[in-house]
Amino acid sequence: MRNITVKGARAHNLKNVDISIPRNSLTVFTGVSGSGKTSLAFDTIFAEGQRRYFETLSAYTRQFVAEMERPDVDLIEGLSPAISVDQKGMPTNPRSTVGTVTEIYDYMRLLFTAAGHPRCPDCGAAIKSSSPDAIARYLYEKHEGSFVVILAPLVVGRKGSYKDLFEKVAAKGFSRVRIDGEFQRVEEDMSLSRYKEHNIDLVVDRLDVSGDNRRRMEESLLICAREGRGSIIIHDRDSGKDFLFNSSSSCPGCGSASPKIQPRLFSFNHPTGACPNCGGLGLSEDADFGLIAPDPSLSIMEGAITALPDSKNSYDFKLMVAALEEAGIDPWIPVGMLDDKAKSIIMQGSEGKRQKIRYRSPQGRWKFATAKFPGLSSIIKGKLDSTESERVRDKYRSFMRSGVCPECGGMRLRREALAIKIGDRSIGELSAMPVRELAAFLKQYNPDERERRIGAGLVNEALKRLGFLEDVGLSYLTLSRSAASLSGGEYQRVRLAAQIGSYLAGVTYVLDEPSVGLHPRDGDRLLETLERLRDLGNTVIVIEHDENTIRRADSVVDVGPGAGRLGGEIVAFGTVADIIKEKKSLTGRYLSGDMRVCAQKRQRKSSGGVSLILKGASGNNLKNIDVKIPLGEFVCLTGVSGSGKSTLAIDTLCPAVRKELGLQHDNPLPYEKLEGAGAVKRVLLVDTSPIGKTPRSTPATYVGLFDDIRNLFAMLPESRARGYKNSRFSYNVKGGRCEACQGNGRQRIEMHFLPDVFITCPVCNGLRYNTETLEVYFKGKNIADVLNMTSEEALTYFGNIPKIARRLEIMRDIGLDYLLLGQPAPTLSTGEAQRIKLATELDSNGSNETLYLLDEPTTGLHFSDVQKLLDIINRLVERGNTVIVIEHNLDVIRCADWIIDLGPEGGNEGGRIIAEGPPEKIAKSKKSHTGAFLRKAMKD
Repeated sequence: MRNITVKGARAHNLKNVDISIPRNSLTVFTGVSGSGKTSLAFDTIFAEGQRRYFETLSAYTRQFVAEMERPDVDLIEGLSPAISVDQKGMPTNPRSTVGTVTEIYDYMRLLFTAAGHPRCPDCGAAIKSSSPDAIARYLYEKHEGSFVVILAPLVVGRKGSYKDLFEKVAAKGFSRVRIDGEFQRVEEDMSLSRYKEHNIDLVVDRLDVSGDNRRRMEESLLICAREGRGSIIIHDRDSGKDFLFNSSSSCPGCGSASPKIQPRLFSFNHPTGACPNCGGLGLSEDADFGLIAPDPSLSIMEGAITALPDSKNSYDFKLMVAALEEAGIDPWIPVGMLDDKAKSIIMQGSEGKRQKIRYRSPQGRWKFATAKFPGLSSIIKGKLDSTESERVRDKYRSFMRSGVCPECGGMRLRREALAIKIGDRSIGELSAMPVRELAAFLKQYNPDERERRIGAGLVNEALKRLGFLEDVGLSYLTLSRSAASLSGGEYQRVRLAAQIGSYLAGVTYVLDEPSVGLHPRDGDRLLETLERLRDLGNTVIVIEHDENTIRRADSVVDVGPGAGRLGGEIVAFGTVADIIKEKKSLTGRYLSGDMRVCAQKRQRKSSGGVSLILKGASGNNLKNIDVKIPLGEFVCLTGVSGSGKSTLAIDTLCPAVRKELGLQHDNPLPYEKLEGAGAVKRVLLVDTSPIGKTPRSTPATYVGLFDDIRNLFAMLPESRARGYKNSRFSYNVKGGRCEACQGNGRQRIEMHFLPDVFITCPVCNGLRYNTETLEVYFKGKNIADVLNMTSEEALTYFGNIPKIARRLEIMRDIGLDYLLLGQPAPTLSTGEAQRIKLATELDSNGSNETLYLLDEPTTGLHFSDVQKLLDIINRLVERGNTVIVIEHNLDVIRCADWIIDLGPEGGNEGGRIIAEGPPEKIAKSKKSHTGAFLRKAMKD
């Protein structure tokens, strides 16, 4: 078939839609927010493709998988296997990185396994082979007189019971082994836990390192090398340390040996390769003195240490004071005046003698003790490990701060793996390079003949995938970048690059706004990537509002004409010219130029020169820049992807202002000075995070509207007669909710080897409440009917109740009148979530002198919705607030009062201020990539 034919699609607000989409083409779905684009693309076409995939599974596999609901559609023909690349489902696992998602890191691991040169992690010398004779000489030089155990490693970090292995060991005449660090005798029918990873070492000999035993030692080392396949472990019983040797590789200087080079040695997700200190996360948590003693004006005796009990007679407090006094430190000095020595004793403990103290036990009895003070770091970690109370755990977590692991320097791997080099670079150093620099390094890599034969294919494959990342505008990312730290658009493009690298054909790809977070300069490269995906023989369906993407599409589907119940129809379908010709198409009117966003820029009075000035910002890639933010104005931060916008605004400016105001804050990234913060009363970050992670969170609950509705239902005569309070109408507490789904309306089905699936609750049919609660009616509708109303319908329904109507009017004004009051938060787009957050601010009755920070608020917005967003921003600014927006949308940029453009490129080549001033000034800048596009937009 040449087309994907959809007949009778009725998912959500779709009105029996029929459409035929060309296969092997690039098709853009567009239309106002809430018109039904996602319902058609994801909830109908992709959902049916996914359901058909499950039907291909074997009967055995399907017994573990709940039956998936069929999309509400009469017929879909010509549908090939479907893959969704959306902005939801962002990874939260800190072990997921750009390198693992794109599989480039897997090729790097294989390359280092095949061609890596081991070096000593201690002295840096090249590791060379060590014969048993050389190992014996080393032992007589360094360990003479010690008692040692000669071990042959048989199993390293593998699961299994190993019953057969123990039988073979016994048959060879060996009687002892070391299992997971413990020495044991080999017994009959000996076996281990099958599903636990084990380390098993064979005890070859135990002897003193003396002249009398030299011949015996050499013979034992030969046997050990044979049994351990070249690997030899010498356990010094006196020190308790292991010394690893290899008959093929060991350091000629200090005798250290390199472990066997294998792919898992370079995996931070496997115990063999993970840094033992941070477990492969690259970050370690430790107690922070600033969090433990937040008020520097107080002394220890005045209660400065908030991590300890209030009682000054407690065991830990008495021990700490005794340790300080023994070191000659006065505990009555304000903690802000303590030197590094005193802080070290408080945090890490005392190294002196044991202290004698008299303290009061929790039961109130006086007791005596003699002990060393272990330090607050140790005490807090002990509390976290021992407590089962979530409240106590939260308390002690508040004193912890994450930082780069001091052992691996954030590279996640153990030092032995990082000592293996290719071209004088470790795999950790290469992973920390921006994609652009890593590609240049691999292109210049000049291997010898042996390395070329082994690694040429691996290098070529890695270069191809790195090229795909560059093509989608992500050349500034590093392979070690945590996937959880990416924006929705960045993660979507990373997955897109991985899909291109798989070279699949005959697939239907469904993408959700891949241009999010992408500067106009990089838009063409993204489109070339989508076209390459199409040219491989795939059907590419893209939900998009970007004008350039719409104009480059093979065909366009305009869904509308309005949002919610006013949408759900195909307004126009065809080429861009066909869309422009259709008079009913709002998209067509913007494409033709008949309508424009921000056609006339309003003139705003200056705030009188009051500014927020941040000096010496140097976090991440920022180059020690000074930034001026005019207060009382609409300020836009622009620049190519990765230029440092989020680092400046979200990671530096926002927490720095909160710190100056004495509010709870995360540590800002480095900066020298902040001026003008006194003119700001409040800071609010309106980012792209969802308003809730479960179906319990809805627009009505987030804006506070549902509390007023519940109070109204509780006042009804029927509720009073039954004794119902407002809690009866909450689906979050027992009493009125459906207990089968606990008020969610949906039940989670665990898919075992696949992502979990939610199905409508079969007891309440998605209504969330039990039968008794649903028997209470107001104007002919129960509480579940109200949650199923759109904001517009609810405004008509509650129009005579001012408190409820006011909030619904705000929802209408910000363009969310189509949303259901009870729509689950996980189904909202990032743009919708941001506007709901702004709705709560507009309802705050005249808040002013607030600094608002918005992170790409145009995500998911049609041209007409961008105009509504600009109206909201201007309303906030006219109240006396300052709004800072991180944005790439040219319509928003040209309507700003002040622009700060960062660049010139992303990553290490960014972090500088290229231009700042009103839009007219930026448009004239020849150095600014943004200025070039803004100049064209302002002419049009």
